[in-house]
Amino acid sequence: MAALPLKFDAQGLVSVIVQDHLTGEIRMQAFANEEAIRRTLESGRATFWSRSRREIWEKGATSGNTIEVLRVLVDCDGDSVIYVSEPSGSSCHTGARSCYFQVLGGATATTLTPAEGSALPLLEGLEGVLESRKHASGAASYTKSLYEAGAPAIADKIREEGAELARSLEAESDDRVVSEAADVVYHMLVGLRWRNVPWRRVLVELGRRTSASGHAEKASRAPER
Repeated sequence: MAALPLKFDAQGLVSVIVQDHLTGEIRMQAFANEEAIRRTLESGRATFWSRSRREIWEKGATSGNTIEVLRVLVDCDGDSVIYVSEPSGSSCHTGARSCYFQVLGGATATTLTPAEGSALPLLEGLEGVLESRKHASGAASYTKSLYEAGAPAIADKIREEGAELARSLEAESDDRVVSEAADVVYHMLVGLRWRNVPWRRVLVELGRRTSASGHAEKASRAPER
């Protein structure tokens, strides 16, 4: 059996980062020896080496919070890897979505609230903020006022912002394009939250589309009624 192109440390281990393949969110970090890496490659399930128990362990085998590994990336020095994954449920043993939910500030570490996003990418963090706006005062929150006005008002804003983005693309500065594009994305997310449609579902659909050629993907869509 050919050796893996990795540089294991004196304990025979490499550092492993688990990353959500859709959002880029970092879920956890652990260690793996060669056997754990091979098991991961063969089974597609995130497998590690426990330094405290000194044994191989598979994520989710007891908790049910499994991690499907889609590919394993190796860094330029070969001494660490990334499990590019589809996580199911919480990834942290504390029950948190991600192990990275504290911010270091000098001698202290402050625990973040779920709305503050922990290691979430920007758009998923914004999704959490927009969800929290549902419970704000309409007088104090522009987003809450949109929720209260309902789908017609949100749809009107998306159409308005989309038209402004189109005009800026045709005849305005790059700064205006950026500003208008941000408005479109913001109001799109408001619409998704109003419908309780997770941003992740949009990413899944984009991933599905990019796995096929453009013409084949378009032909596969169900016709509109």
